[in-house]
Amino acid sequence: MDNILKIQQKIVPELIDLLGKRYDILKTIFYNQPIGRRILADHMCISERIVRNEINFLKSQNLIEVNAMGMFITTEGEEIINQLKSFIHEIKGLSKFEEFIEKHLKLKQVIVVPGNVGIDKSVLKELGKAAANYAMEAISDNSIIALTGGTTVKEVVDSFPKNNKYNNILVLPARGGMARNVEIQANTLVARLAEKVGGNYELLHVPDNLSNAALKTILNEKSIKSIIDKVQNAQILIYGIGIAKDMALKRGLPEKEIKVLEGLGAVGEAFGQYYDELGKIVYYTPTVVVKNDDVKNKILIAVAAGKNKARAIIATEINRASSVLIIDQSAAAEIINILEKRE
Repeated sequence: MDNILKIQQKIVPELIDLLGKRYDILKTIFYNQPIGRRILADHMCISERIVRNEINFLKSQNLIEVNAMGMFITTEGEEIINQLKSFIHEIKGLSKFEEFIEKHLKLKQVIVVPGNVGIDKSVLKELGKAAANYAMEAISDNSIIALTGGTTVKEVVDSFPKNNKYNNILVLPARGGMARNVEIQANTLVARLAEKVGGNYELLHVPDNLSNAALKTILNEKSIKSIIDKVQNAQILIYGIGIAKDMALKRGLPEKEIKVLEGLGAVGEAFGQYYDELGKIVYYTPTVVVKNDDVKNKILIAVAAGKNKARAIIATEINRASSVLIIDQSAAAEIINILEKRE
């Protein structure tokens, strides 16, 4: 298989490129159907003329249907997408990306999804699907699952199929919430995931921007302490990774504290803890529920996408031996670039 791919890439590289382009178009239609040609072109940052030509071809092969509402994937088209996944993974060399990052960051596993989320937003859905598939294999009866909030974790929850094969599942928020973006807050996602897996859930009604004094009072509440104890004993933790300054702004940290963060060299954030380039925790917010010492015996599923997240991903994930890191191709390529320069 590898030899054939190498020969194809040397003799007819344009065929490999064309296959990748058509796969990306099919995948984008699948995740956004029904979708019009103009929106598809904008979504993929390609011209309408190219889209029109490719759509005519895909339609002639019965891979898509076009009507007044837009374009839809046919059953045959969906089968082609599923069959091409592993092939696309190989021709893009993503297995080598995974092996390199696993070795250099010392992680349990790395899964790289094809594409660049900065260009194609449907890549985030592929990322969510890959993470959900991994999590479903990790979940067993009596599991406690903890989640952080965020756009990427929302995609993971959205990708879970409705499944009642598990018994006695408990889903919990791994951190407090913000005053905005209720859709992507941990409490909201916890309730949705519990419904999908037929489990129970508990909510943590603790804002993320309380003062230390107020937080101390709340954490003494018996009901709050009970949830925190359960979260710390969770077997599975699904979380997103943020750029330190971006997350500090989203969490409403005062400008003075943000300057402290920058002075400490913080580049990445995960579950309320801020990390420097070497993976050292240099700062944490008062509402941290999961601490670094709590994650050593958990199955960690970290999800992130985008070239701009590369430094943050390295900072938060380096030396996490129990972590499964799920990222897009653009993040993976930049992580490798940074690690090679460091060597």
